Amino acid sequence: MLWIKALHIVFVASWFAGLFYLPRIFVNLAMVAPESVAEHERLLLMARKLMRFTTLLAVPALGLGLWLWIGYGIGWGPGNGWMHAKLFVVLLVLGYHHACGRLLRKFTTYGNQHGHVWYRWFNEAPVLMLLAAVVLVVVKPF
Repeated sequence: MLWIKALHIVFVASWFAGLFYLPRIFVNLAMVAPESVAEHERLLLMARKLMRFTTLLAVPALGLGLWLWIGYGIGWGPGNGWMHAKLFVVLLVLGYHHACGRLLRKFTTYGNQHGHVWYRWFNEAPVLMLLAAVVLVVVKPF
């Protein structure tokens, strides 16, 4: 079980690294001047590759988490309310990941509606979600 936990942590950390950096590329995309087509395309290429890589990292992170939860029974039974809260955070992270994909498609079609300041704030969400998940798993407050 410790190997599964270790791999789960590595894949979750890697997944979050992508979710931390992808919106930073969005900040740069939102700041590109309309006439800078080459810069826009270069940043889009970076964002697409990072989104693909981040998605590939999410799959084993989620699979290993399910294995720990269902296969080993971690978080089952009374006194494990923290797991319900953590699963809610996981759903929020999946929603954020999906939102990043939608925003990337908007940039691809030149349909972006947000400025660079909005993306700077959007970039803070995964930090808060990671903090919440780690506190729930380590502290187990309820």
